[in-house]
Amino acid sequence: MKKGTVLAALLPLAAAADDDAANSQIRIAYHGDDGMMVSWNTFDHVARPSVFWGRSKEHLVNVASSAVSVTYPTSTTYNNHVLIKGLKPDTTYYYLPAQLNEDVCYEPFNFTTSRKAGDKTPFSVAVVADLGTMGARGLTTSAGTGVSGNNVLKPGEKNTIDSLISNMGGYEFLWHVGDIAYADYWLKEEIQGFLPNTTVEEGYKVYEAILNDFYNEMMPVTASKAYMVGPGNHEANCDNGGTADKAHNMTYDLSICMPGQTNFTGYKNHFRMPSDVSGGTGNFWYSWDSGMAHFIQLDTETDLGHGFVGPDEVGGTEGEGASPVNGKMNAQIKWLEADLESVDRSRTPWIVVGGHRPWYLSHENVTGTICWSCKDVFEPLFLRYGVDLVLSGHAHVYERQAPIADLKIDPRELDNPSSPWYITNGAAGHYDGLDALQSPRQAYSRFGLDTANATYGWSKLTFHNCTHLTHEFVASSDDAVLDTATLYKKRRCVDGGRGGGRW
Repeated sequence: MKKGTVLAALLPLAAAADDDAANSQIRIAYHGDDGMMVSWNTFDHVARPSVFWGRSKEHLVNVASSAVSVTYPTSTTYNNHVLIKGLKPDTTYYYLPAQLNEDVCYEPFNFTTSRKAGDKTPFSVAVVADLGTMGARGLTTSAGTGVSGNNVLKPGEKNTIDSLISNMGGYEFLWHVGDIAYADYWLKEEIQGFLPNTTVEEGYKVYEAILNDFYNEMMPVTASKAYMVGPGNHEANCDNGGTADKAHNMTYDLSICMPGQTNFTGYKNHFRMPSDVSGGTGNFWYSWDSGMAHFIQLDTETDLGHGFVGPDEVGGTEGEGASPVNGKMNAQIKWLEADLESVDRSRTPWIVVGGHRPWYLSHENVTGTICWSCKDVFEPLFLRYGVDLVLSGHAHVYERQAPIADLKIDPRELDNPSSPWYITNGAAGHYDGLDALQSPRQAYSRFGLDTANATYGWSKLTFHNCTHLTHEFVASSDDAVLDTATLYKKRRCVDGGRGGGRW
C-alpha cells in the first residue's frame, strides 16, 4: 500500500482487536550477516516505527526507524518493519520496538546475527512446512466432522510449536518453507462444526483471529530466532481449505475470500525477507549465507503455472497486493542460475534449497501435489551446480528419499552422490493436518511417516563440517528423533579464494 493511501475503506481495526492479539507478534529475519529485520504488529498505524537496540539490555542506546507500517482491507492489525544495520556477525544484541502494546510490560528481547559465510563452526537449523495455528482455532484434541482421530492431538500432547520452543537452544534459525498459519481454513472449520458458524460479512474476523493466534503462538521463537519464510499455496490464493467450491457450488466465490487470502497479500504485508541482499524478489525467491551453507528459498507458486487463481491473474490490488512477478515468466529461473553461479563453494560448500511443492514423493497426484513443472525448470540447475539438499512440504506427510536425478536413484545413495538429496516434511501440523503416503511407496523412498503414524514433527539440519550434513525428523510430541540420516560429500575443507558455483 503506497504511503499516504487513505485507509477509510478498511473495516474498523478495533472490531477484532481482542485479547488474542494482545502480544505484538514480533518476528525477525536475517538481512545479511550485519543486519536484522524486526517486524511486529500494532492495532493502529505507526507514523515512524522504531526499534531501540544495544549490546546489553540495560543499554539500548541505538535506535533504528522506518516509514513502513502497512495493512490491507479487513486486516485487524498493521505490520511494522524496521531494519537494524551495522551489526557484527554471530553477535548477540538486545532490542525493543518502541510502539508495543501499552497494556503489556515487555523486557528487551535478544537475537544473534547470522554466522559469517565461511565460518566452519558446526551448527543446526530447524525447518518446517505446513505449520498452522494450534489450540482452540486450529490443531487441538478435537476437530470437526469427518476428521480422522489420527489427525488430532492426544490430551496433553505437545504440538510442533511447543517442541520448537522447548528446543530453541538446539538450532540457530527457523526456516518455514510455505503454508503459514492456515487462516484460510476458517470456512472449513465452520462447515465441519469445529467453529461456530458466522456470516460471510463477519468471516474476516475469524480469519484474522486464526492468523493472529499463529503469530502470537510463534513469538517465543520468532522474537529471538531469525524466521525465514517462503510462499506456499495457502499464501497464494483463496480456497478456504478446499471447501469453497463445495459450500458455494463454484470454484472461488470472491464474497468469501478475505483480501489477505488472495495474491499473497497477507504474506507480503507480514514479512520482509532479504531479497535485496541476494538480488531476489520480495518474500518469494531469495538466498542467504550462514556459516558453511548457502540457503535458497524458491517460489513454487508463481512463474510455474501454480497460484494466481481467478482475480490474482491480473495482479490483485495496488502496492502490497500487487503481483510479485509482474508477468516476467523467467525471472525466477534467471535469478536462480545467477545465484547458483555466484556461490563460493570454498566458503559455503553446502547448498540447501527450500521450495513448497515437491516433485519426488510417494503420493498420488490427485490434487496437484506433485509439481512436475518445478522439476522441469529447477532440477537441471540443481544438477548443473551441485545442489546438496532439497526440502519441501505441501503433502502433509514425512518422506526421506534417496538422492535422485531425473527419476533415477543415485547409485552412491548418501555416500558422495552427484544428485541432490530430497526430503519432504509437511507434517508440522495444523487443523486436520496429516495425509497418507501411497502404498507401496516409490522405489526411491527411504523412510516415511503419515496419518497412520499419527505423528507430527519438524526437521533439524546439522552441518558438522564441509563433508557431513545430518537430517533428523523430530517428533513434536516428545522431541524423539524418529529418523536420522547423514549425507557425505567428498571434498576438501579449506578456506581460500572464490571457487565458483559449478562442480
